[in-house]
Amino acid sequence: MSYLGTYATLGLALLVGTVLFLAAFGLNRLLRPARPATSPGRFEPYECGLDAAPGPWAQTRIRYYVYAYLYVLFAVESVFLFPWAVVFARPEFGATAVVEMAIFVAVLALGLLYAWRKKVLRWE
Repeated sequence: MSYLGTYATLGLALLVGTVLFLAAFGLNRLLRPARPATSPGRFEPYECGLDAAPGPWAQTRIRYYVYAYLYVLFAVESVFLFPWAVVFARPEFGATAVVEMAIFVAVLALGLLYAWRKKVLRWE
């Protein structure tokens, strides 16, 4: 494929994307209600089924951040496990790949054990 064909394809994709974007916003403007419904609780913040704490800023419990952090930690671990599984299939990387992944998983297991011992994983 020539450079001209590549640029034409990219330009066409950009044009189609722009048209779809503008069409979606235009249809939204045409189909929305003329006067949105109002209710007394419309502008009140809502967090996890709990009423927000009074004051100038909202407070959330730290345990939500801990669960999010643990999720990210294990999501990153799964991202590293896939390339390891691909390399592990090659004969020249067998023992080295197993030792490296064992060290990686052991470090993550130590972090999980630490969180468990500190009783951070308990849901109250």
